[in-house]
Amino acid sequence: MTTLRQPPTRTFAIKNMVCDRCVRVVKEELQHLGLDVRSIQLGEAVVGIAFRDPDQEQIRTALAKHGFELLDDRQSQIIERIKIAVLKLVRDFDPELPRKLKDSEFMAKEVGQDYHKLTTLFSSTQGITVEKYIILQRIEFVKELLRYNELTLSEIAYRLGYSSVSHLSNQFKKTTGLSATEYRNLKVWDRKPLDRIHPGTR
Repeated sequence: MTTLRQPPTRTFAIKNMVCDRCVRVVKEELQHLGLDVRSIQLGEAVVGIAFRDPDQEQIRTALAKHGFELLDDRQSQIIERIKIAVLKLVRDFDPELPRKLKDSEFMAKEVGQDYHKLTTLFSSTQGITVEKYIILQRIEFVKELLRYNELTLSEIAYRLGYSSVSHLSNQFKKTTGLSATEYRNLKVWDRKPLDRIHPGTR
């Protein structure tokens, strides 16, 4: 009996994928180009290659329309994997489950590299430590939850895994210059796109 072999695949690293909607948009664009999308997740798409390599410039152009970017060099790919891992760490945290790994252990496992090497690379290229980047992402999530106005500050602290409300409040004020209550009462929201967070973010 002859076993049919699956066509080979190629993996594309993609910058600025930060949510489920991003996954859906990228998948639709790749399929529109006639590509066989095997799997897709934040920061990465795997496509089947039938008779030739996908036209990379076509892919690059199609994704650029939505603010996404193909990553060609390994260093950029690692940086993007670090950012995706931080998003998972912050937004997929479940307060009902015991935390089995420290943040550093989680990052090393997600990216598949030694944490010290990751932090050195990230700091040297992004001008910010991974630890500070995690804090900035948590604060952006706090802003989002404050805007929804469905949870109390105590509930938000619990939802994000802060040790106490005062810890969240102090970190929020230090990062934004405003108390959480002052921010909630703002008429104009100043949330940053998740892929545009940098050392000067407030």
